[in-house]
Amino acid sequence: MATATTSPVSQALPPLIPRETLFGNPDRTRPQLSPDGKYLAYIAPDEKNVLQVWLRTVGEDDDQQLTADQKRGIRLYVWTYNPNQLIYLQDSDGDENFHLYLVNVQSKLVRDLTPFQGVKAQPIDLDPEFPDQILVGMNLNDRQKFDVYRVNLNNGAVEFETDNPGNIVSWVADAQFQIRGAIAATPDGGSDLLFRQTPDKSFELLRHWGPDDEGSAVTFSQDGKTLYISGSHDANAQRLIALDLASRQETVMAADEQYDIGGVVIHPTQRRIQAVSFYKDKVEWQILDESIADDFNAIAQIREGEFAITNRTLADDTWLVGYATDDGPVYYYVYNREAKTHSLLFSNQPELETLQLASMQPISYPARDGLTIHGYLTTPVGIEAKNLPTVLLVHGGPWARDTWGYSPTVQWLANRGYAVLQVNFRGSTGYGKAFLNAGNREWAAKMHDDLIDAVNWIVDQGIADRNKVAIMGGSYGGYATLVGLAFTPEVFAAGVDIVGPSNLVTLMQSIPPYWAPMKALFAHRLGDLETEEEFLKARSPLFFIDRIQKPLLIGQGANDPRVKQAESEQIVEAMRKADKPIEYALYTDEGHGFARPENRLHFFAIAEEFLSKYLEGRFEPIGEIKGHSGVVS
Repeated sequence: MATATTSPVSQALPPLIPRETLFGNPDRTRPQLSPDGKYLAYIAPDEKNVLQVWLRTVGEDDDQQLTADQKRGIRLYVWTYNPNQLIYLQDSDGDENFHLYLVNVQSKLVRDLTPFQGVKAQPIDLDPEFPDQILVGMNLNDRQKFDVYRVNLNNGAVEFETDNPGNIVSWVADAQFQIRGAIAATPDGGSDLLFRQTPDKSFELLRHWGPDDEGSAVTFSQDGKTLYISGSHDANAQRLIALDLASRQETVMAADEQYDIGGVVIHPTQRRIQAVSFYKDKVEWQILDESIADDFNAIAQIREGEFAITNRTLADDTWLVGYATDDGPVYYYVYNREAKTHSLLFSNQPELETLQLASMQPISYPARDGLTIHGYLTTPVGIEAKNLPTVLLVHGGPWARDTWGYSPTVQWLANRGYAVLQVNFRGSTGYGKAFLNAGNREWAAKMHDDLIDAVNWIVDQGIADRNKVAIMGGSYGGYATLVGLAFTPEVFAAGVDIVGPSNLVTLMQSIPPYWAPMKALFAHRLGDLETEEEFLKARSPLFFIDRIQKPLLIGQGANDPRVKQAESEQIVEAMRKADKPIEYALYTDEGHGFARPENRLHFFAIAEEFLSKYLEGRFEPIGEIKGHSGVVS
């Protein structure tokens, strides 16, 4: 095995970056100003290295810890419109049955607003005109469906609001904080856009999207006469559309022929849509409201990187803006709109600022059937991008996509001496419906061909050593890893699968009950469990382990509700019976991925040594990692 200093190539690379720096907790992250601008909250680790919400009075140096989560850490929170209250979600050991917690910043009292065993809370909306309330979806009466509840933020009272007939997957409230819109899954794998005039009326159908189209509701206008939606109907890519609820006329507000709309910027009190983004190779903004054009121009000049408005005061005089780049931390700035001035708040990981990190380059190549595939290539700093050991890093979803920017996994691999190739194979989102639908029923088929074509492309470019290419990924990327080793055993030198399914039949049989409305869509995009079991088996690596030749490492969370522990255990057991090379790490307090830094550090230490063994990159010795729950076998 190669270490940091055993070869001329290793000596040309920058110093080994400790895994703790890459996979540990951020220093401070996700800053949010309270709606009145009085307080700044952010997430940072406590003395036990568990992520908590912290609070600072703006203009003061009085930072204090607000929460006391004992184990998993808090990752997402949001201010309510009561200036002294914020809320966050937390589950138990990765089971995804999230509870909604309220924190009073004065008393530091934390209250569980949804204290129901085995129930998942899904926040729907907050509204500045109704600061003491929140609308929450909960599968309280039936685990398969989320009804709407109105929760009082002052006394915790939970009031039933709207019944879900069983097929509704999202809800939309109007400016009076009433549920008047919804998206329902339909038996053909598509969805319906529903609307009701008032809460006591029945929902009526505004539009149906078939299974090959995408659509969603964004928000109601302030006067309630317009519903803003996104949809790919009558076009290739999802467009932003204003739907007049009286005439039912649709007006396109923003569109791109190839790329779906991404982020939507909405005025904090007036419900006016001000800008939308399209994620191409990098993010591109389209401004719809000229009142913010000068602000966007000013923000773009502050520093390099992709910017996003992460938070605004209700008065809209102060914005928090985050800047992401591919070779450094996220920098957060406070931007004063009136003076057009800015000040640096902090970066999320100051340790990254002085390191030699690799740049991520957008790439594209033609698949074997002529379809253009986009992705990103990162090569190590300090050495020529020639004949390198390479990791094909496959994203999850699969209905998602890789984007440009800093990735701890990518930087870790590049620092160890590997080229890293990320591919938005067909079926990835953001590139319009023709590209998305090209992935229908193509798991382990054309979707995998795109990955093999990526390997051939990077080898033909002279960048990769054909004999030293590994495949790695989480969720669908873990499945793609198993497919890579079983269906194309000669291509990859090794594989690292994180929470990936091994059998599409058992995967679909064990999905969470609340995914039931999505079964028709899965049948359309993946294959029908009821009528096509043999087809699904033919796309399942579990039944092809006799073909596997190369070593495999699997990481799994014991409480994963999406890809159950059995998905990993059945292929581990089968490979051991067949005397195939397999290593397995099970984390007893994790779900669909590794949230606790101790577990991340443990798994990536194992993965680093595993990859070094078969690709001959350098590695940092595992050492002692305290507090992890991993059981390695």
